[in-house]
Amino acid sequence: MAHTDHRTMRRALRREIAGTIGLLTDAQDFRAMRRYRSFVFDDHTTYLRHVEALLRVRAAQGGHTTVALFDPEEYAAFCARTGLDPDTGASRACFTAELAGAGPALPYDGRPLTELVPALVDEAVRQATWEYASTLLARLGPCAACGEDIGRAAFARAAGLLVRILDTAPPGNRHLVCSVSTAPETLLAALRADDQDGDGPPGDTTRLDEAEALEFTTVLALGLATRSPGGLVMRTTAPGTPDHIYGWRLRGDRLHPLTAAEVFDAYCTDIESGDLVAPESGVDYTTPPDLGDEEPTPPHRH
Repeated sequence: MAHTDHRTMRRALRREIAGTIGLLTDAQDFRAMRRYRSFVFDDHTTYLRHVEALLRVRAAQGGHTTVALFDPEEYAAFCARTGLDPDTGASRACFTAELAGAGPALPYDGRPLTELVPALVDEAVRQATWEYASTLLARLGPCAACGEDIGRAAFARAAGLLVRILDTAPPGNRHLVCSVSTAPETLLAALRADDQDGDGPPGDTTRLDEAEALEFTTVLALGLATRSPGGLVMRTTAPGTPDHIYGWRLRGDRLHPLTAAEVFDAYCTDIESGDLVAPESGVDYTTPPDLGDEEPTPPHRH
C-alpha cells in the first residue's frame, strides 16, 4: 500500500515538471546537427515523427512541454562560450534549457507539428523583428537639441496612436498590420485586438497579446522616430456586418489617413505585377476615423 502511494506521489510530481524540447524545424538545420555523433537521427521526417509522438505522450500524462526553436549555429556559439562539448546530449539539454527563457518558444497544445512548426517560425520572426527594431531605436540616443531620448519619445507616441486607433474603431475583432521601410529590408508587425464580449466601449473590452502589442508599437515607433516611409492597415470584423478595412500612410512622424479609394486601390492591386485583382465580397474599404492626432512634433536632431 505504501509502495503504491509512493508511485502515485511520484506520478503527481512528474505532472508538475515543465519540460522544453528544442526543435529542428527544417532540413538544413537538421543536417547541421548530424555532424555530431551523439545525434542519433539520420532522417528529418523520422525525427519529427518521434518528436510529435513524445509530445503527445507527455500531454497524455498531464505534462506541460514548451517547444523551442533550436538553431545549430547558436548552439555551437553557446558551447564555445560556455566551454561545453557540443557532441553530447547533456550540452544540448543545457542549451535547450536556456532557450526556454530567452528563445522563440510555444507551449505544446496538441496541435500537429505541421501546424505548430509554422507558428513557431512566425514567433521567431516576430521576436527577431522586435529585437532589431528595439536595437535601432536605442541607437538613436538623445536629441542633440533638447536632450530627450528619441526612441523612448517615439515609443510613447506610437503607443498613444495605437490606443487612439483602437478607441475610435467600431466594436469587433481587429487585425492590424504595420510596415516600415528600413534598410536593408521592410519590417512588418501584426496585432490582433479582439473584443471579449462585444459590449461597451472598445477600449474596455479589448484583449491584446502583450508580446504582439510590444512588437507592433516598437516597429511603429521606429517609423516615427526615423521618419521612414510605411503604413498601417486595420481590418475590423463583427457578426452581422461587413468587414471594414482602414489605412494610414506613415509620413514624417504622423499617420495620415488614406481615403476609401486609396485603401481600395492598395488592396485590389497585385504588389508583384501591379495588375488589378478582384475586391473581396462583403468588405467595405473605408476612410479611417479621425485619430485626433496632435500637430507634428519638431524633428529631433541626432
